[in-house]
Amino acid sequence: MTAPNHNPAASQVLDRVLVLEMVRVTEAAAIGASKLIGRGDEKAADAAAVEAMRAAFNELWMDGTVVIGEGERDEAPMLYIGEKVGAAPGTGPKIDIALDPLEGTTITAKAGPNALAVLAVAEEGGLLNAPDVYMDKMAVGPGYPEGIIDLDKSVSDNVRAVAAAKGVEPGDIIVCVLDRPRHTDLIAELRALGCGINLIPDGDVAGVIAVTNEETGVDMYMGSGGAPEGVLAAAALRCVGGQFKGRLLFRNEDEKARARKWGITDLNKQYDLKELAKGDCIFAATGVTDGSLLDGVKIHKNGVMTTESVVMRASSGTVRWVKGEHRKPR
Repeated sequence: MTAPNHNPAASQVLDRVLVLEMVRVTEAAAIGASKLIGRGDEKAADAAAVEAMRAAFNELWMDGTVVIGEGERDEAPMLYIGEKVGAAPGTGPKIDIALDPLEGTTITAKAGPNALAVLAVAEEGGLLNAPDVYMDKMAVGPGYPEGIIDLDKSVSDNVRAVAAAKGVEPGDIIVCVLDRPRHTDLIAELRALGCGINLIPDGDVAGVIAVTNEETGVDMYMGSGGAPEGVLAAAALRCVGGQFKGRLLFRNEDEKARARKWGITDLNKQYDLKELAKGDCIFAATGVTDGSLLDGVKIHKNGVMTTESVVMRASSGTVRWVKGEHRKPR
């Protein structure tokens, strides 16, 4: 157990110690999943990441609640929504947790790029308790006027607004989109504008974060993907800047009922960044496979495993890149 280093007055806020402790958690999940890279077994890879992440959480001095996890209790044996984690129930800081122990299960099974272990933590009540449904998403990086993107406007209008603010033509804008049949019309409209499209097979958390990194060349993220991943991506943007819009998408009455169960009453609401992740929050990710954001887990001849992680905090705006070397206990 990590020794507590806090006082009662600070018990309700995120401690600086937790920033780097969160990296330990994502590192554990990434290392667990890495043993299944390229083995073709998505479920086994996900299970290994989940088990490792949960064990790491339970070493930390906190009173944590999973608000976005592996599903509801009857669907997931651990890290389910509502599960309590941490080594200090009732005494440690109360923290809400959104997590995806393996974002990119298919990617990992096929040894593709951009698989991550990711999590976000916030003070109690700081993260939207999003049901496991789809979310329509749009994101841009920092430096644009507030409100430049809007899901109530057309794809073309949003691209033109971003292009004008950047001082370029719409055809110069690069948009990241999940490669899915449901995005056929979106892609066609972007092509008609002359936009470049960065199609990704999976991993839309990394796709959204790409808009904050000039080296990726990505200006915007558009399309629908998992709502839990939307909250994770919003937490990352809260830390490094940018804008995000999200709207829950429901395919049937059962999904609407699940949303109401978690306290969502306005089913057509367009969520802003600070409504998805408010207050102070921490975002952490560790690469499982090599990607545009992070290198994946490497196993060296001497048995040492290396990891690359990023951890961010909203209140300070600090971004830390962490390279880890993991040796077997002697």
